[in-house]
Amino acid sequence: MPPQDAGPPPPPPGTVATKEMGYDDEDIRVLGEVGDYRFASVTDRLTNDHITVPAHPQTQFDEQVFLSYLRGSISLTRDEKWRIIQAIPKLSQFQVDELQKILDEERRKFSELSPKHLSQLMKLEQKHAQDWVDLQSAFVQQVTQQQEASQADDIRKQLGL
Repeated sequence: MPPQDAGPPPPPPGTVATKEMGYDDEDIRVLGEVGDYRFASVTDRLTNDHITVPAHPQTQFDEQVFLSYLRGSISLTRDEKWRIIQAIPKLSQFQVDELQKILDEERRKFSELSPKHLSQLMKLEQKHAQDWVDLQSAFVQQVTQQQEASQADDIRKQLGL
C-alpha cells in the first residue's frame, strides 16, 4: 500500500511554492513542470455542447452541472460515461444525487493531492478530455443518423412507399 499523501494541496496558479509552505523538492520540481495546471483545469475548459441528456421525468437535477461532473471524472471511461447518460431516464432521484456526490468527491480528492501527482493527473485528464470530445462527436453522429432516417421516412411517405 502506498504511503498516505501527506503533502499540502497545490497552491493556486501563479503562487510560487516554497519549503516554508510545506512543499518538498519533488513538489516544487513538478509544479515547475506543470506550470499553472491544477486538477480539473483541462476538463473545465471543455463544454457540454452536443451532449443530449434523455428525458428524465422521474428526476430533477441541473443537467449541465451533472454533465460537468461526468466530464471531469478520470475514473470513468468514455463508454461508461455514455452508458450513464443513456441510463439517466432509468435512474432514481437517489441514484442521480449519489452519483453527483461521488463525482464531486472524486474531483475534490484529486485536487487535494500534493503537487507530486500533478504531472500524472494532467496526462490522465488530457486523455479523458479527448474522450469527452469523442463522446460529443458520437452524440452528433447519432443525431445526424436519426435526422437522415427521419428524412428517408418522410420521402418514403411522400412517394407512398
